[in-house]
Amino acid sequence: MISTEYVVSEQPFVVRRQVRWGECDPAGVVYTATFSDYVISIAELFYGSLFGGTPQAVKHRHAFGTPTRALEFDFRRSLWPDDTFDVTVEVADVRTRTFTLLMTARKADGDIAFVARLTPICIQRGVRESIEMPDALRNALERYRAAFAQAPLPTLAGETTT
Repeated sequence: MISTEYVVSEQPFVVRRQVRWGECDPAGVVYTATFSDYVISIAELFYGSLFGGTPQAVKHRHAFGTPTRALEFDFRRSLWPDDTFDVTVEVADVRTRTFTLLMTARKADGDIAFVARLTPICIQRGVRESIEMPDALRNALERYRAAFAQAPLPTLAGETTT
């Protein structure tokens, strides 16, 4: 069995994804809405990596949620069935109630396929009201951001670059 999405690196956090045929329109290009699925899935994997567990269990334990406040894309190249791309996650900003993740997707040739900016907002679970970011999340995001600045980027071939 072939996995179509898996974590390649945790420092920096990189997810490798392969486009499935069903994610494409009749012309063979990935549906625009599918990109948001890619980004949300990668964000959940990132949260799991930050906390060393499953993301929803960690959020439940700390009584917060992270629904999307904003999501922005810059599409640079088309993706086709069986294309493989790596998405690198950076923490672009940490604020009082929100943070922004910058995700850059690169195809096997190194060209950028898309860049996404995901801005979740912290809410109190069950109440759906915004809250100040829990210290556990803020500290994890800040630790990652500091470590990311020094980590080499993996490539599709498995080597690393600086």
